[in-house]
Amino acid sequence: MAALIDGPRLAAKSRTAKQLVVFLHGYGADGTDLIELARQWQPFMPDAAFVSPHAPDPCVQAPGGRQWFPLTMRDPQERWAGVNKAAPTLQAFLDAELDRHKLDDSKLALVGFSQGTMMALHVGLHRARPPAAILGYSGELVGPEHLREAAAAEALKPGRKRPSILLVHGSEDDVISPEALFLSAEALAGADIPCQWHFSSGLGHGIDGPGLKHGGLFLANSFKIKIDPAIRGRM
Repeated sequence: MAALIDGPRLAAKSRTAKQLVVFLHGYGADGTDLIELARQWQPFMPDAAFVSPHAPDPCVQAPGGRQWFPLTMRDPQERWAGVNKAAPTLQAFLDAELDRHKLDDSKLALVGFSQGTMMALHVGLHRARPPAAILGYSGELVGPEHLREAAAAEALKPGRKRPSILLVHGSEDDVISPEALFLSAEALAGADIPCQWHFSSGLGHGIDGPGLKHGGLFLANSFKIKIDPAIRGRM
């Protein structure tokens, strides 16, 4: 049985959710780490509900923090085992949230940071019905060698579409190498999954203003939301 997870929320400004944006935080953080991003994007996504669940496990290396899975070494197999073990818990959470808002996956976006990006890509690309968008900051695709096989199997399902994907990374990231962006994009392209990317010059392991703006515009476009020119000018 999958563990139960929950976290802070920001209701749709219009009071009726027509889209759902789920934030997935990084290793050693928790759901409060990303929920404030919702306030930056809410002015041009007034019909979106936002939620940022706490990962299921406490993080030994960051007291008070959470983790989606352990990171004891830079081992691809550990990460592959980790995303697969954590996936059922996150899948169940997404299903419950969509049901709560009476929405389907075409109205869902996953936004991850670092380890949360690993989860967003893995879960988003393995759902029975794809989300509208996956936005990943400072992360990477785990298990790229498994992607083509999974994509081929999913492509056989009637009506299967690809989610829109944007990867954002800092050029000075010393936690997850900037090269991870290009390796991930190349692996996605090899599986016929289109991917956009944005490189933030001079940025370390974090999210800067341009990356935040680019990500917000990407989500709005993925949801086919028309942004008022006055609001766009203030971004």
